Amino acid sequence: MTESSSPPLADLLQAAVTTVGGTERPGQTAMAQAVAEAIDDSSHLLVQAGTGTGKSLGYLVPALAHGERVVVATATLALQRQLVERDLPRTVEALHPLLRRRPEFAMLKGRSNYLCLHRLHEGVPQEDADEAGLFDPFEAATPTSKLGKDLLRLRDWSDETETGDRDDLSPGVSDRAWSQVSVTSRECLGASKCAYGAECFAEAARERAKLADVVVTNHALLAIDAIEGAPVLPSHEVLIVDEAHELVSRVTGVASGELTPGQVNRAVRRAAKLVNEQAADALQTASEGFERLMELALPGRLEKIPEDLGYALMALRDAARTVISALGATRDASVKDEDAIRKQALGSVENIHQVAERIFEGSEYDVVWYERHDRFGASLRVAPLSVSGLLREKLFDDRSVVLTSATLKLGGDFNGVAASLGLAPESPQDPEGGEETAPRWQGLDVGSPFDYSKQGILYVAKHLAQPGRDGSRADMLDELAELVEAAGGRTLGLFSSMRAAQAAAEELRGRLDSPILLQGEETLGELIRAFAADARTCLFGTLSLWQGVDVPGPSCQLVVMDRVPFPRPDDPLMSARQKAVEEAGGNGFMAVAATHAALLMAQGAGRLVRASDDRGIVAVLDPRVERARYGSFLRKSMPDFWYTTDRNQVRRSLAAIDAAAKAQGA
Repeated sequence: MTESSSPPLADLLQAAVTTVGGTERPGQTAMAQAVAEAIDDSSHLLVQAGTGTGKSLGYLVPALAHGERVVVATATLALQRQLVERDLPRTVEALHPLLRRRPEFAMLKGRSNYLCLHRLHEGVPQEDADEAGLFDPFEAATPTSKLGKDLLRLRDWSDETETGDRDDLSPGVSDRAWSQVSVTSRECLGASKCAYGAECFAEAARERAKLADVVVTNHALLAIDAIEGAPVLPSHEVLIVDEAHELVSRVTGVASGELTPGQVNRAVRRAAKLVNEQAADALQTASEGFERLMELALPGRLEKIPEDLGYALMALRDAARTVISALGATRDASVKDEDAIRKQALGSVENIHQVAERIFEGSEYDVVWYERHDRFGASLRVAPLSVSGLLREKLFDDRSVVLTSATLKLGGDFNGVAASLGLAPESPQDPEGGEETAPRWQGLDVGSPFDYSKQGILYVAKHLAQPGRDGSRADMLDELAELVEAAGGRTLGLFSSMRAAQAAAEELRGRLDSPILLQGEETLGELIRAFAADARTCLFGTLSLWQGVDVPGPSCQLVVMDRVPFPRPDDPLMSARQKAVEEAGGNGFMAVAATHAALLMAQGAGRLVRASDDRGIVAVLDPRVERARYGSFLRKSMPDFWYTTDRNQVRRSLAAIDAAAKAQGA
């Protein structure tokens, strides 16, 4: 059914909003109309929709009305579950009488998110079992151990689950337990070769997706579908990317590669029993050479591949190619579960070959660097310098794309985010249909139902000293303690590093009566629940808190950012991207570092006002937001709070907010 034969969009939206118990909002109406128009004329749309807009219905209603298959890609599990368990069932129920059809919907994730019946019943291939110290994990794990209990529960759950989706298992299990009963796409035997193919949960999810009108997936699977040349999503005419501010980061992750000595050694062990001695020895020798080299690796970017690393990569590439050929030519009927072992070995060696070849051959569009981790040792990494060209070619070519988030306008316009997605700066389209050099798109800011200028204050502590590289900031900690005390707790502390968060928590625990929760001391979900439950409590942490906290009400009335969250100066990928912009004649700092910081600060500031009666203050304890030339760019990227640098005014406001909350019993 096309949109032209559907009931008026306004009627459909009203029906959906009524069903979910909400009220129509001007921003939601404007968004729905813009989405419908973009779908109709096969153009692209960037929509900034603030918290409380109801953006899910703003794109679901016009997409369902149009009648073509739509894929919705989100960044977080929470939003995927909200769409599939709440928004879509209610919306479909509301629109069914008006559309005279009942759209179907399904969720689709990567294969490792689903229980593998082959792994469950046949056990882990010998190599993994040896690594884990469990020749048969179900027999060797004691029933009273955490692993044993998890595995027994997974076995029982396999008989009752309809989806096999890990996220449908409650309570969950450890990553170690799940790894015993799941496989990656590289390790999967394939439905035609697997004895359990007809019952496979991952294949069943794919089949449901093929029949659905709406497929809900994640950014990573969207990236794999778009750039790896192996379609995993069903064909679709409309793509909606929610939480679109995360897309570039997720696509970069999928398009990156890594080599570690441990990873290469595992590939050697997996292949050794399946190929001839000559092929196995060659890969073993190459592995040993690579490992010796990595022991001496120093962190940092490799603008040119050193000669010794080049030889090591060439040896790995050539030996891996020989093993891959041998794995395809030999079979050993005496090896138990040989197909599964062979598939796992092949996947491991193919990955080694691909990454080694990519780094050895080199590309001006790749960045290569060494990393060193205190626990895991050194790794060699490669990532694309930019994914904008990739996205422009693969994402916008043959479908209408709607990208939405609460933070797409940085510094006052959409151009920064658009450029990262491969879209040219927004400009009027040629009405005569002349030649276009980039996909047609428009940006729309539908605002928020919240009155930010009356509900919140943005305070910049301009009297503080500028943050230095040594990390010690006694004046900042004094300011933080005074603000938290004035607020009566109720503080979400967003820090640019885990070290800074730990130092602040240790300092304030010794000064104040307010309980201080620290990220890493408990699961994130438990920390957020405890923070929301007690208004006197504070929660300090780093990156995941800048975007992952939704605590309306009096428990979160002060959001503090310790400093502007610029990328680390020694971050190889970000510094390479900044340099590339500068070499092209642009402002690398503004295009990369400032844009990165602005996005995080916009997300962080968005933690404050989550409901129409929320009141509070966002305090940035970095004077550069007021003093530096880029400060106005950062301020324009955040919600339109009332702005001040008056520390006394802020303390009076916090005291008033605290008193009002206590009067209401919070």
